Amino acid sequence: MAQPTSRSPEEDALLEKAARLLPGGVLGGYSVPRELSFVVREARGPRLRDVSGREYIDYILGSGPLVLGHAHPAVVAAVERQLGRGTTYFQLSEPALELAEEICRAVPCAEQVRFTSSGSEATFFALRLARAFTRRDKILKFEGGFHGTHDYSLMSVEPRSPKAFPAPTPDSAGIPHAIQDQVLVAPFNDLAETDAIVAAHRQELAAVIVEPFQRLIAPRPEFLHGVREITRRHDIPLVFDEIVTGFRFAYGGAQEYYGVVPDLVALGKIIGGGFPLAAVAGRRDIMRHLSPDLAGSPDFVAQAGTLNGNPVAAAAGLATLGELRKPGTYARLFATGARIKGALEEAARRAGLPAQVAGEAPVFEIYFTDRPITDYRSTLAADRERHAAFTRALLERGVVKASHKFYVSLAHGEAEVQRTSEVFTAALAAVAGQRGA
Repeated sequence: MAQPTSRSPEEDALLEKAARLLPGGVLGGYSVPRELSFVVREARGPRLRDVSGREYIDYILGSGPLVLGHAHPAVVAAVERQLGRGTTYFQLSEPALELAEEICRAVPCAEQVRFTSSGSEATFFALRLARAFTRRDKILKFEGGFHGTHDYSLMSVEPRSPKAFPAPTPDSAGIPHAIQDQVLVAPFNDLAETDAIVAAHRQELAAVIVEPFQRLIAPRPEFLHGVREITRRHDIPLVFDEIVTGFRFAYGGAQEYYGVVPDLVALGKIIGGGFPLAAVAGRRDIMRHLSPDLAGSPDFVAQAGTLNGNPVAAAAGLATLGELRKPGTYARLFATGARIKGALEEAARRAGLPAQVAGEAPVFEIYFTDRPITDYRSTLAADRERHAAFTRALLERGVVKASHKFYVSLAHGEAEVQRTSEVFTAALAAVAGQRGA
């Protein structure tokens, strides 16, 4: 792969337009230094090409939905077939029904499904359902857990000065102060502290929501099983946020991978095949609160969206799941991810840098610290400046990743593994040299 060349006048003009029309010149959620910014023109498989013709190995993958890579032929064909039949109906459609059926077949907790258009909506409505079902108001989440951008979720995601548990810290301006009174925060992977907080507030708690794989932190073997036992003991619905892990860690998601079944689940990313689609799924007795038969009663949960269950997105999701069902698919995904993850660990070791590569094979990240990464507070010991320098060094060498995550796809092949390994070595050597200078 040729090294990136200089940015073209055309791309410069587009970036100037972005700066003028978009706050910060970005779409939100991902940004790079101005001098390294680019505008994507097209993407195929595991690679992006920008307006200037520069090519990048892509480990963002649209923030995760493209587990098959960009423009996969099966997904493109399914979308093209559906486009000729109409783009949206706001009515039942065969693709939406088939996708709901497949979710219920695959995901252990799923008895019924309600589609949304984003992961933030899915987690928001999962919590609303839990409040309607329990007739309680408060929720418990885990420090460092990200459940989208609604008011209840943007609490203690990245606090720089964490409070004593269970007090939350808002992560955004504009969140009503009253919301803080409805959110409790516990430490991920700390079962004793979680048990104590739940026991103290059990009569107020409507739900416990958790990313079973929290951002990049794997659960300790006993943790998820313990949280399941605690919530069951106190009759509190357990919500898994599987926006990232759903259909990625296994066909049945983290529920299958870790062997723990919640009451509700939020799904997104992969189920839309690269289109805006997410879902809430779970126990029938909880999901029933969404039924229009209850409209006008105190049990009814109002939820609607113009593009709920959009047939184009559902068709793309079905095509993606069809590919994931093929024999050996997950073994191949994990093997590729393990090679790339291992190459990152080895490159850091050779560079003499204290580092932890946290996560699972399909999703991981490097933290520049000698401290094991077991919860959010352990990530605070990591060198943020060194991490930013590493991310920049990768981009300069044609490898693009999110600010704090590598996503691996089935499209990443031998050429990408080899080139990425070379870039890791060069980038980490450059980072080590910068700090040593």
